[in-house]
Amino acid sequence: MEKSEPHPHYTASDPSAKSTRLPITVEKPTPYTFDLGNLLAIDPNPLESITEATLSSTARDGAQALLNQLLSTCPVNSTLAGVLLTLPPSTTPLPREKPLPAEKAMTKWEQFAKKKGIKDKKRGEGKMVYDEATGEWMPKWGYKGTNKDGEGDWLVEVDEKKEKESGQVGAERSQGRRERKESVRRNERKARANDRRGRKPA
Repeated sequence: MEKSEPHPHYTASDPSAKSTRLPITVEKPTPYTFDLGNLLAIDPNPLESITEATLSSTARDGAQALLNQLLSTCPVNSTLAGVLLTLPPSTTPLPREKPLPAEKAMTKWEQFAKKKGIKDKKRGEGKMVYDEATGEWMPKWGYKGTNKDGEGDWLVEVDEKKEKESGQVGAERSQGRRERKESVRRNERKARANDRRGRKPA
């Protein structure tokens, strides 16, 4: 069985044992410009040749110059999570990652209002209304909303005609609640229809 040859050992005096580390200082005829917020180093110097060795050397110099600039200009803080370096705001505008969102399709009411020149007044009216009976500002909808007026009254007038039509006795107290729920369902159906109409290709 043949013995494997031992690996050669180098002494300090051996020229091949010298360190191959490149210098951390980078000198260029025209200095770099930096956008540290985007971790960008711009080298305006032309390439001597387009070879793998030249491209590798140029990329290494750019990375080293960027690290030097970061460590010499950005604040460095030591935290429990480790050593953190705070970047400044970026100065180079970048293109959007995703396309602009498509414009939302107009509902049938919005198309009608635009055609007739009707302006939306609800935005300026607010959500509160003054109740003269109580002397307080009350919400128009929701909890204690004025759209529920009469539902909590202890005495409710009976409409005999509605009782005959519905076949239910004393249904006036819950009539307002049913109407509000039906209105909500109707608005939801219209919203879904508008959404489907808006997704259809023009």
